[in-house]
Amino acid sequence: MTDTSVEGNGECYDVSRLEECSWYDANTFHHEDFSDTGRLLDRKDRAGKTISVCLPSMNEAATIGAILEIARSELMEKTPLVDQLCVVDGGSEDGTRDIARDAGAEVFGQEEILPGQYEPMGKGDALWRSLLCLRGDIIIWIDSDIRNFHPRFVYGIIGPLLARPGIRYVKGFYQRPIKEEHRMLSTGGGRVTELVARPLLSLFFPELGALIQPLSGEYGGDRRLLEKIPFFSGYGVEIGMLMDIYTRFGMDVIGQVDLVERQHFNQPMSALGRMSFQIMQAVFIRLQEEGKIDLREEYGTEMTQVDYINGVYILEKKMLQVEERPPMVEVEEYRERFGRSG
Repeated sequence: MTDTSVEGNGECYDVSRLEECSWYDANTFHHEDFSDTGRLLDRKDRAGKTISVCLPSMNEAATIGAILEIARSELMEKTPLVDQLCVVDGGSEDGTRDIARDAGAEVFGQEEILPGQYEPMGKGDALWRSLLCLRGDIIIWIDSDIRNFHPRFVYGIIGPLLARPGIRYVKGFYQRPIKEEHRMLSTGGGRVTELVARPLLSLFFPELGALIQPLSGEYGGDRRLLEKIPFFSGYGVEIGMLMDIYTRFGMDVIGQVDLVERQHFNQPMSALGRMSFQIMQAVFIRLQEEGKIDLREEYGTEMTQVDYINGVYILEKKMLQVEERPPMVEVEEYRERFGRSG
């Protein structure tokens, strides 16, 4: 008798019954389901897959060394689940690149990858360029500012991609503690998600509202899927990936996994405002392309922020334009390196 059971959340554990389940029940997992990394390694070997893990970074000297050392020790040396550990750095000035090299990672400067093709513009552009450097069949991206890093942030994302046929992209979710009035509250982070991303998704892509952390920085997928979608620059990248994967491949290829808790430095409101501005641009671009809205005039890409210093209000303008990078499979250098047709 064929074993069709897989790890999952809720009561839908049998592949033959997945059509009876809601997406949330069928495609939501817990990292503990995949804590047996030896079993994951066996699945990886039987599938003939290789795995690359990449950390985008920008002045993360305080945290990136510990993350890389744990990942290398536990997931490359103790259990060889990860084949490549990589950092793509956006121009750090605090020694991040040296720390990453010392911790055993391959380190690439964002400006060194595809030089002359587009201006390096923030996180999304770095992730797009990283596809050229990463060799794995499965690609995992992990933010480099995690203060409570544990191997679950990696194997939790890998798990559904190996265990469940059909899932090709996985997002992590978690509780996000926040510091308030010198106290650490157990939850309350993820303000941009709840105030900007979730309302926009609920309005225009309601099925994606089932994702608990649509903007999480821990996610990964099948190279053959990721190379076929465009990437937004800056902080438009996470919501852009979700919109494009959902639109092009459907909801069933997406999974999510509970990573329990993520601790990091909570951004000030001004930084969250800039992040929100770029996320909204990415959504408006897609909505107009898909004919869901009609913008009669060009929208602005310069954001005005207000500061209050010594009794004086100060207006500061910042150019925060979001640009789109083409699917990597359309880039000649990538096609030559990975043997893709035009």
